Amino acid sequence: MTLFLISLAVLIGGYLIYGVVVERVFGIDPKRLTPASSHPDGVDYVPLPAWKVFLIQFLNIAGIGPIFGAIMGVMYGPAAFLWISLGTIFGGAVHDFLSAMMSLRADGKSLPHLVGAELGRPVQNVMGLFTVFLLIMVVAVFVTTPAGLLASLTPDHLSVTFWTIVIFAYYILATLLPIDKLIGRLYPIFGLALLVMALGIMGYLLFSGITIPVDLADGFGNRMPDPEATPLFPMMFVSIACGAISGFHATQSPMMARCLKNEKLARPVFYGAMVAEGIVALIWAAAAIAFCGSYRAIGEFVATHEGGTGELVNTICRNWLGVAGGLFAILGVIAAPVTTGDTAMRSARLIIADTFAISQKSVVRRLLVSLPIIVVSFLLMQVDFSVLWRYFAWSNQTLSVFTLWAVTVYLARRRRFFYITLLPAMFMTMVCCSYIIFAPLGTPVDGIGLPVNTAIALSGAVTLLFLCLFIRGERRRRIRKD
Repeated sequence: MTLFLISLAVLIGGYLIYGVVVERVFGIDPKRLTPASSHPDGVDYVPLPAWKVFLIQFLNIAGIGPIFGAIMGVMYGPAAFLWISLGTIFGGAVHDFLSAMMSLRADGKSLPHLVGAELGRPVQNVMGLFTVFLLIMVVAVFVTTPAGLLASLTPDHLSVTFWTIVIFAYYILATLLPIDKLIGRLYPIFGLALLVMALGIMGYLLFSGITIPVDLADGFGNRMPDPEATPLFPMMFVSIACGAISGFHATQSPMMARCLKNEKLARPVFYGAMVAEGIVALIWAAAAIAFCGSYRAIGEFVATHEGGTGELVNTICRNWLGVAGGLFAILGVIAAPVTTGDTAMRSARLIIADTFAISQKSVVRRLLVSLPIIVVSFLLMQVDFSVLWRYFAWSNQTLSVFTLWAVTVYLARRRRFFYITLLPAMFMTMVCCSYIIFAPLGTPVDGIGLPVNTAIALSGAVTLLFLCLFIRGERRRRIRKD
């Protein structure tokens, strides 16, 4: 319980202290007009109340990530609590807030444009293709998975095909309609429900007398059954993404930056939403170990129950929260992924529109831009792309690497204290490179399969190369400027 409470205090204190530091480093300007205020278009650039933007952003970036990811990640041991709290404050929240601020200063542009402006046009082109395909994969998975779950919970005549059509049709509407018409009305409700569920679980943890067997007798070492096959570094840092840092978030922050009324609201909305997600992840990590009794027991539960992690979430909710818990469990495993899939499709539309400078005021143009996304998503749903999906977690974290390096260059060019993003950028470069170099063939991700120490050494060399390129680039810019 002590480690849980300390981690919770770190998250709250980090928002109140380090969040202000990051805000001052960037230099917000409350008098500066935001894109939503300077040229609202009634579609994507729509001024919304800060509380509504917060809840939409929270649900956009959360989904099932901080629940499922935290449960799978805490099997590595108590180090998961450190990664969730410190990773959120120094990594994820900084990543989300600064990508949103860059978008605000770039007229609400999407992630590939922001990265390209700092790292060059070739990188922008690669990022555009990479990001859109990643988002389309999210769309496809988060249609078929919830459809299957809904079919299992409803009468036989409501088949998987029926629910697939319903969910996919909803995605199309959420992509085409003005953001305040559907997303702006549904998301705050679901976002609040997700927070209430987490707070209910935390209340049970704090006041029911249940213990959280963190077990620090062996320190923060790896508690996996086979530590050599699943080393703490880098595997845990990819398993727990949405609860610490996730590249997917940088595709969502620009979308909600278009709805912000004032720059002074950016820290509560973007830094705050990530801290809220970190708290949710922390709660579920603690809940999993408290319910199962040990780190190894979590893995045994997931392996021996048909629903895996989803069944564990369902069981915890029903046992601890009763009837309301059952409803919250449905929210967690169905509504949460659906509300990730629709904004993924919308983000893909915005990226393509930004890339080709296509105005989105007309519904016809929105439909034309969305059509290829809809077609490719539909085609992916018809085939087995599980091999590609295995690489999603790694690809997601790789996205955060590019975002952090782009923000670092952005800050350095403006003579700001860029170390707040340089250090996370270097760390995540190490994580992503060592992960793909180490991951053995035949595991969920077919990597190169080198020994973990070799992988860490090689990833360190790659990270130093990136650092040298950054330093050389900055020196050249300063020479040209002088």
